[in-house]
Amino acid sequence: MIYDCLIVDDEIMLSENTREYFEMFHIKTAWVADEESCLEFFRNNDTDLILLDINLGNSSGFDLCKHLRRTTSVPILFISARTSDDDMVLALNIGGDDYIKKPYSLTVLLAKVKAVLKRYKSPAVEEGFFADGDFYIDFAEKTVSVDGVKTELKAMEYKLLSYLVNNRNRVIPKDELFRNVWEDAIVEDNTLNVHVRRLREKIEKNPNEPQYIKTERGVGYIFEARL
Repeated sequence: MIYDCLIVDDEIMLSENTREYFEMFHIKTAWVADEESCLEFFRNNDTDLILLDINLGNSSGFDLCKHLRRTTSVPILFISARTSDDDMVLALNIGGDDYIKKPYSLTVLLAKVKAVLKRYKSPAVEEGFFADGDFYIDFAEKTVSVDGVKTELKAMEYKLLSYLVNNRNRVIPKDELFRNVWEDAIVEDNTLNVHVRRLREKIEKNPNEPQYIKTERGVGYIFEARL
């Protein structure tokens, strides 16, 4: 069975309330409380989105995220009462697509979930390609190559990169990236910064001295085409 959303959280009442609220808006939602139940879920089911808590009783949402990323690229939104920047950066570095702090508003969380589901279920169709030196992006196939070798990107990494490339040689303010890539004005700077860093590590020869994705301090980012 395919669900729109899977909640992985050991807070029973909060999870049930969230699941029931989502169902009211026709978002088919399943809920499990721990890592073992989550892995069991994927033996017979699938989902388009995962809401994942960090503290899962005797296990960690961080470890579960790493495990899931070996087999699935579906969006993972961390939901946690832990508010430190270190936790947020770690969550994004290991494959999370966003980090939502508890206690969350059900209406705000619903809006985020709807935006993600719309984005991934109805992706924009792009045509053509862009090539610059050793960098190549095929918009039709949604693939990126560096030095002739395909580079594996997460879905959000690809969407961010393609937006930067399609708006190359122009400084793009952060709020524009939030609106058009995440389709969410509530995204935090750390989320964007971590995704940019991961892109640099995957496409730049020297991520510390990027040739393509450059920072315009206090404003945003620019993809500088060399050709």
